[in-house]
Amino acid sequence: MPFSSVASSPAVSPNSATSPSAAVSPSLAASPSPAAALNAAAAPSPAAALNAAAAPSPAAALSALAEFDFPTALVVSQGGQVLAQGGQVESDFAFASVTKPLVAWSAAVAYERALLDLDALVGPHLPGATVRHLLAHASGVAPNDDSVLAAPGTKRIYSNRGIELLGQVLEQATGYQLDQWVELSVLEPLGLASILIPGSPAHSGMGNAVDLAAFTRELAAPTLVSADTAKLFTSVAFPGLSGVLPGYGKQNPCDFALGFEVYGAKQPHWLSSAQSMQTFGHFGQAGSFIWVDPATGRSAAFLGAKPFSQIHKRLWPLLNQQIAAL
Repeated sequence: MPFSSVASSPAVSPNSATSPSAAVSPSLAASPSPAAALNAAAAPSPAAALNAAAAPSPAAALSALAEFDFPTALVVSQGGQVLAQGGQVESDFAFASVTKPLVAWSAAVAYERALLDLDALVGPHLPGATVRHLLAHASGVAPNDDSVLAAPGTKRIYSNRGIELLGQVLEQATGYQLDQWVELSVLEPLGLASILIPGSPAHSGMGNAVDLAAFTRELAAPTLVSADTAKLFTSVAFPGLSGVLPGYGKQNPCDFALGFEVYGAKQPHWLSSAQSMQTFGHFGQAGSFIWVDPATGRSAAFLGAKPFSQIHKRLWPLLNQQIAAL
């Protein structure tokens, strides 16, 4: 799969590519307008073509990506800029559970603006559970319905239903429909034009890797919330809880922050030993992931055309090791 190293983040320009060997976008000047980006894509200047040709290619260094036999997109960032990208980075893919961090960051903005109380009780249907419990998959609610399986704060039960309940809380707290709040608080300020969350806040997101990578750069160096709020939302909440990580089995501890998974000591896992234990992010059953390593400032966003399966379990740790070595 073609790759390029680039010096800065490309402009958003969602397209629908179909070939897994789609060309990689060349280096672009910082923050061009969408119209300029489209014009450049349609008719690249000789200088742009020369820069693209001269840019060192990390294809060999990221050989694991070429082993996926279906369309994928990968964007690696460092220091607020794109370090490397390849595949169909401007094509839209499903996010599945990578939707959750976007919704969580909108909750962080609401918390920052004193609209959301993390320690507010959710309601009588979940006795003792707070907003903080919902975000951290520690409320005790079942994965996909309103059954209560454990007391709050006693077990890590990964719960789509918990995030959907969080969405209801956010609507009440902000006065907006959830998709509107995420748009106003996160997507619009960051210019993430391709990203939509048309249904469940747990898994309905979609968009392209260019925009998803821009979101990882926000997580690495926050602009929408303070450093204290960012640390609160990306550090382990209710430490020491055991639980099951979907696709990877029981983990003890099964560390999560507020809307983000934290790597910690989990094994087996989709990250690699090259990422620090503080690395946070999420993966999705659509075959997607994002992560940010606070120890290095590096981040990555991966999307693909096929659901999570054995090929992801086999290649993701190797790919993430190669990303760390760039």
